[in-house]
Parts: sequence; structure tokens; C-alpha cells
Amino acid sequence: MDELGLHFVFELGLLLVMIAAGVTAVAKKFHRPYPIALVVVGAVIGVIDIPVLDPLKDFITEGEIFNFVIISLFLPALLGEAALKLPFSHLRENKGPILSLAFGGTLLSFLIVGFAMFWLLDFSAPKAFVFAALMSATDPVSVLSIFKSVGVHKRMATVIEGESLFNDGLAVVFFNISAFYLLTYLDLGAVGIGYGLWEFVKVISLGLIIGGALGFGFSQLTKYFDDYPLEIIFSLILFYGSFLLAETVHASGVIAVVVAALVLGNYGAKIGMSPTTKLNINNFWDVAALLANSIVFLMVGLEITRINMADKWGLVLASIIIVLIARSAAVYISLLFAKNFPASWKHVINWGGLKGSLSIALVLSLPRDFAGREDLLVLAFSVVLFSLIVQGLTIKPLLTFLGINKDKAGHKEYEEIIARGHRFETAITEIHTVRKKLFITESASRDIIEKYEQELAMLKDKLEELFEKFPDLKQQQQLLLEKHALYAQHGAIEKLVKDDIISNEVAGQEGDEIINKLVQLEERQKI
Repeated sequence: MDELGLHFVFELGLLLVMIAAGVTAVAKKFHRPYPIALVVVGAVIGVIDIPVLDPLKDFITEGEIFNFVIISLFLPALLGEAALKLPFSHLRENKGPILSLAFGGTLLSFLIVGFAMFWLLDFSAPKAFVFAALMSATDPVSVLSIFKSVGVHKRMATVIEGESLFNDGLAVVFFNISAFYLLTYLDLGAVGIGYGLWEFVKVISLGLIIGGALGFGFSQLTKYFDDYPLEIIFSLILFYGSFLLAETVHASGVIAVVVAALVLGNYGAKIGMSPTTKLNINNFWDVAALLANSIVFLMVGLEITRINMADKWGLVLASIIIVLIARSAAVYISLLFAKNFPASWKHVINWGGLKGSLSIALVLSLPRDFAGREDLLVLAFSVVLFSLIVQGLTIKPLLTFLGINKDKAGHKEYEEIIARGHRFETAITEIHTVRKKLFITESASRDIIEKYEQELAMLKDKLEELFEKFPDLKQQQQLLLEKHALYAQHGAIEKLVKDDIISNEVAGQEGDEIINKLVQLEERQKI
């Protein structure tokens, strides 16, 4: 494509952000998973001829641009954000299922898909196993967003996050070996298998070492500064630096970022971060992740429409079936001996093995002279589209059908009571307002007001009964009140400083105490 000026590229980027933010806002307003909405809107924009958006579509769907944005620009930020806020204690408590899925499950899926495509669909070995690598991992950019939006049990969410943070790193390693070294290793026979194993171990080990070393170094650095804007910059340098350094020495950049962020978020936060820093660094990465996710899924939707699937529907259907079977085998076999892990959770983890932007970015990175590249593009895009639309839209009904959303127990009745109570209180306020404006007598309005007050009294009794049955609901209300009370206190301190009633020093002390209490509330909500 023709060289574009930096100003024009910035305009296209801003337009992309505006569309992504608008779709995300609407989806969140109606409590729908925004990743799916973005993919659908992106696909619609890609299909419909909208002249004003043609430059944007041409720019985004350029293979090198898409690959750069997903892999180099957004992937380190998304992985870092997720790992930064994942308590190491949660990983340790669930290390059995996480390691089984991330390592055993990924390897099983890779082998099953690879051999099935090789034997059943007559693919060449490199083509078959490249596709297997693309389909072996649950893409963290997709799965974390979808599961956060629908809500799952805390322990199951930890397992899902742990798997998605590590197994995509293995899939990238499998992809590189399959695409660039597999034929060489096969020609060498047994020696080639040894080389392949050594390459695998080397890439993973170097990623772990680089991520661990940089994470430890930056954690030590935080001890010498109590300045959250600077420490946010440190985290940016850490995430992107560990990724780029690992990729430069042919290690796993994904593994390096995950390990570095885990170390900083657990060890670094413990030894060198004040509560103010923890709160602000988490808020910063929340915003960054939301922006990155929104743009990524919109780009996926735009990119999908560029693939011609004509005359390949049989191959597409067969590939989807093979991927689903491989995922099922990988989940159920790897979790066969997992203790205290309900079967219903395995069903959700199986169906929630979503594919997404990482798979698309990897397949687009294949050299244009790679044998079978076009077929791999069609199949990868088809499975990703099926995964996000069909599996993504049915996860929430599956959770409800299996009765897994126990954290939501009593929530519907609670919302109904709150809604009716708000209606009746608003009605009473309106009656008082209208009575004064229109000079209506108190005796005329008294009966109506008493009727609403009786309804409110009955609702309060129902609410108390609900609190006895589901104590978590009352705790949620109390946490919400405490949080808003602390925000109000913070605002009051700022006003006192502004009016020169108290000094900046006193305001800082009081502000730190309020921030500490807010952080404690956040921790209580995670429990």
C-alpha cells in the first residue's frame, strides 16, 4: 500500500478508537459482551461499502499493520495487565489444573489437530501443524474479555486466566517450530526430534529467565520511589522491554511478559508500592486494557471480511469439528485427575476455549510463499469467527444451564426490590413537588403517599429476608456505601485545601489514609 503520512495515520487511528469506544459503550450499556459486539460491527463495516471508511479498512487490514498492532503494540499490554492483577497465591492454590491445561492440554490439542489435519484432510506436515499451533491456545485477548464480561466463579476464573496467560506462549513456540523448522527436523530423524525438544525448552526457559530477572529488577527499583506516575512508566517499560528483549534473543516474549508482570504485581507490589501506587497503576492498566481490547476486536471483525471462503465450506466445517474435538480431549484428559474440580466447570472451560486475534496475527505473519498459506488464512479466520460468535454468545446461557453462577444467587430478586423501591420513592418525591407547585392540599395527597409508603415498608421487609438468605448481597451494599463515603471524604479534603483551610501536608496525610482504606475495600471485594 502507498506510504501514508503520519498525520493521516493518526487520523485513521483516532477514527478507529472512536468507533471502538462507541460500540463498547453501547454494549456495556446493555450489559452485553463487548468483544462480540465489536467483531460483529467490524464485520458489518467490512462488508458494507462506506466510502468515508475505505481508507481505514485498507489501512487496518494490511497484514503487516494488523500483525504489528496485535503482536507488538497490544499483546504485551493485555498480558501484562492480566498478570499484574493476578495474585500469585491464587495461582499456587490452583497450580494443578492450570499447569495441566496450559502444558498438557496445549500439547494434546496441538498433536490431535496436527495429526487429524495430516491424516484426514491430507495436509502437508508443516501446514497441518501450523494450523494445530494456531488452534491450540485459548487466546488471552479473547477469553479474558469474554469471561470477565459474563462473570464466572472465582476459582474457575483463576484457572481460565492462568491457562490463557501461559498456553498461548506455548502455542507461539509450536507455531514457530512448525512453520520454520519442522521439515528440517523431520529430515534429520531422531536427531531432529532432539533439536526440536531443545528449541522448545530453550525458548520457554529463556522467556522465564528474562521475565523473572526484569520483574525482580524493576520490583527492586520501586523501593526507591514513591511516585505513582513514574512507577506506571516503569511498568510500561517492563512489559514492552521484556517482550522485545525476549523476542530479540529468540525466546518467548509472551512468557517473559507474563512472568515479569506476575513478579511486579506480587513481589514488587509487596516490597515497594504504596497503596496509592497500587490503586493508580491498576486503574491505568484497566483503561489501557479496555482500549486495547476494543480496538483489537474491531480489527478482527474488519479483517475477517477480507478472506474469501468460497468453495471451502466443507474444509471449514471439518476443521471446526476437529478443533472442537481436540479441545474437548485436551480439557477432559488433562483435568482427569484434578481434585475438587466439578464436571460442570470442565464443560465451561472446554466450550470457553475461544480463539481470537492472536491466531489471526500469527497466520498473517506467515511468509507469502509459505505453501498452503491461503488455506490456513481461510481456516484460521473461520474458526475464530465461529469461536467468538457461536461459542462466545452461548457461554452465558451455558453457565446458567449448568447452575454455575452461584455468586449471582438472589441477585434478580434483589434488583427487582431495588427497582420497585426506587420507583415508589421517586413517586413520593414527585407528589410532594407537584403538590407544592399546584397548591394541592395535603389531605388530597396523603392517601396516595401512604399507599406508596406501605409498599415501601413491604419491600424493606422482603429485602431483610433476602439479606438473611443471601448475606453477600448485604455485604455488597455495605461495600458500595463505604466506597462512596470514602470518595466523599476525599472530595471534602480537596475542598478544604482549595479554600486554604488546611495545609497540603495535612491534606496529603488524610488523603493517604483514605486511599489505604479504598485499597483495603478493593481487596475485600476480590475475596
